[in-house]
Amino acid sequence: MANAKTNVASTTRFKELYNSTYRQELLKELKLANANQVPKMDKIVINVGLGKAKDDKKMTEVANNTIRKITGLQPIETTAKKSIAAFKLREGNKIGLKVTLRGDKMYEFMDRVITLVLPRLRDFHGVSASAFDRQGNYSLGLKDQSVFPELSFEETTTLHGMQINFVVCNVTDASQSRALLEKFGMPFEKERKA
Repeated sequence: MANAKTNVASTTRFKELYNSTYRQELLKELKLANANQVPKMDKIVINVGLGKAKDDKKMTEVANNTIRKITGLQPIETTAKKSIAAFKLREGNKIGLKVTLRGDKMYEFMDRVITLVLPRLRDFHGVSASAFDRQGNYSLGLKDQSVFPELSFEETTTLHGMQINFVVCNVTDASQSRALLEKFGMPFEKERKA
């Protein structure tokens, strides 16, 4: 049985850290009564809005290849739900691309964003601490895709931005989400003194 494959369940670094350390630390720090109340990552949603380039086939193809390469998944096309004349938008027009990451892929992508991508940003002083919504989800916007190490120079000649949404569950306010993201090493900008 030398050729038999062994099924070794491998977990990502961030998932292992959350389950072994961060979960217990958050339980104590946030003074929660139950382990099921501890905030945890639910999913990460990556959006690319094509906007003005909605009719440009090359731009759509570049964005599609970028998302596929950095996430490992085929993005789905999002369409306009209603017509808006001021934006020359018709119902059903393709206006963007979207990928949802869950489980190990989510933790692996989050690890790469925090440890590889954010330090590569030019003039980076930390991510905004005010980008939380009422449900405690965090939105991170990137102006161009060239900061991802998976992409070659030729693949970044046509620049486009993207929105990365960290969806956190089991939270009552943004401070709990921030505590979770800080455990993973999210570099929030320091508050300036007046």
